[in-house]
Amino acid sequence: MNMALAGLVAGMALGFAGYFGGFGAFVLVAALGAVGFVVGRLLDGDLQAGEFFHPRSSDRDDRRR
Repeated sequence: MNMALAGLVAGMALGFAGYFGGFGAFVLVAALGAVGFVVGRLLDGDLQAGEFFHPRSSDRDDRRR
């Protein structure tokens, strides 16, 4: 499945959730979709779990001075 088709399916799912379930259902579907995307990337090996837990760079300390 290419990215355009995946985006179409995700947009349609969010649209149906928003129309039939209201804003709360829209937010729930969007949040669960994001979690599913991250888990899928982790399982594919495109993303490492350690990338979420280490600092981005050491220049953050330089900005505080």
